[in-house]
Amino acid sequence: MKKAITGLPDELFAWEEISKEQQVIKIYTDRRRYGKTVTIIEGFDPRDVDLKEMAKSLKRKVATGGTVKDGRIELQGDQRERVKRFLEEMGYTVEIIE
Repeated sequence: MKKAITGLPDELFAWEEISKEQQVIKIYTDRRRYGKTVTIIEGFDPRDVDLKEMAKSLKRKVATGGTVKDGRIELQGDQRERVKRFLEEMGYTVEIIE
């Protein structure tokens, strides 16, 4: 994330936390070719979040492959619960769609 260079302490940039809380991240699974399951994460504001960096962090955290496609993150396998916990720890509001 980009921070303004103002000379003020980082603690005063509370709007970053507020913007995280206002974003509702949706997590759901989809079936692909040959019965493969893919976890799809969407709802990030592209102005606040670098999707490629977020995907990299998620892939590292859940130890799986994935990609960024059409403004959303796709991870291999059913990773809904693990991704939900990780994003909630980061301060996001997360919703799992069954």
